[in-house]
Amino acid sequence: MSEPSLLRMIDCEPADIPLDQIDVSQRELWSENVKWDFFKRLRDEAPVHYCKESEVGPYWSVTRFADIMEVENNWQVFSSDPTIVIDDPDEDFELPMFIAMDPPTHSDQRKTVQGVVAPANLKVLESTIRQRVQSILDSLPIGETFNWVDLVSIELTTQMLATLFDFPFEDRRKLTRWSDVATGGPETGVVESEEQRRAELYECLDYFTRLWKEREGHEGAFDLVSMLANGEATKDMSAQEFLGNLVLLIVGGNDTTRNSISGGVLALNENPGEYAKLRNDPTVIPNMVSEIIRWVTPLAHMRRTARSDYRLGGQQIMAGDKVVMWYVSGNRDERSIDNPDQFIIDRPRARQHLSFGFGVHRCMGNRLAEMQLRILWEEIQRRFHMIEVVGDPVRIPSNFVHGFAELPVRLHSH
Repeated sequence: MSEPSLLRMIDCEPADIPLDQIDVSQRELWSENVKWDFFKRLRDEAPVHYCKESEVGPYWSVTRFADIMEVENNWQVFSSDPTIVIDDPDEDFELPMFIAMDPPTHSDQRKTVQGVVAPANLKVLESTIRQRVQSILDSLPIGETFNWVDLVSIELTTQMLATLFDFPFEDRRKLTRWSDVATGGPETGVVESEEQRRAELYECLDYFTRLWKEREGHEGAFDLVSMLANGEATKDMSAQEFLGNLVLLIVGGNDTTRNSISGGVLALNENPGEYAKLRNDPTVIPNMVSEIIRWVTPLAHMRRTARSDYRLGGQQIMAGDKVVMWYVSGNRDERSIDNPDQFIIDRPRARQHLSFGFGVHRCMGNRLAEMQLRILWEEIQRRFHMIEVVGDPVRIPSNFVHGFAELPVRLHSH
């Protein structure tokens, strides 16, 4: 809950509130999905905006596409250390991970695991993904209401993640749980206390440490645990660093694709003309996938910390300041994207979006994510005339993971 002294954004009119009081980090804006007009006002009137008081302390918001690119491309000034989320890390529970490091350590650790998503390996994975998608879709009830998030979005991404880690398949829902715990503290209702959160993450570490020990010395294996256990840049890392990189790979391979799978179904229901386009021409699917990823923006922000003073968008940022790149806003910036508030599945240059980041930290799994979504929609279109959303979605109360807990749907066959 917001402290009493802080103005609650959800009670304010975006057009009327004094600019310096806008705080787009407040969770209710996200769970109720009413953040858009606040971001539009910032893009128009204060594209680099300082919020001096919030639950997460003072921070700068960067809301336009071009300014976000400028921050992304300058890792020398805008550091990913100590963390890439708006909340500051707990000093007694730091989780080092390569997304929250700068070159050269970042680049060495990233190289160790990026082979898992190399083009040759994606080719191998494609048939596995297709088989899993087919069996998930074939098991769904026709004409009954069910939660798409649980039966499809979570199930598919969790199966995929289990494959990438070569993780015991029957325990795969542990991966889902650890992902949720990693990104959600007590305030989101995922855990009851910070102590519980840490205890569950240490269970994750214990489980993966067993897998690590079994796979040490097995060089040339193409799963993420073997790569970490045998890579020069990663084999000697501490337990906390191993846990940090596990959390990174679990969340990166899970939450993002999961929410694009749910968000795509919702977007097509909200835009029936686009759904008709898809039915008439399934070759639009690869382009539609990029538009879904822009439209959903599954990770709403990334945070940097200024290493030195810097002028951005006419504002003076000081060394040590927290700088938040709101991808969710940059992806709606009409200065860089035509008709950004329209969901258009055959949009030209659909890959021009910020959802995967840019520069040295550009998402490692972007091609895998696109492939998973492409295969899913190919197989959906072969089976179903429509996935009908039959109730309101329940959104996650997070300003980082931009997604859904529930999406009630009913399937209609051809």
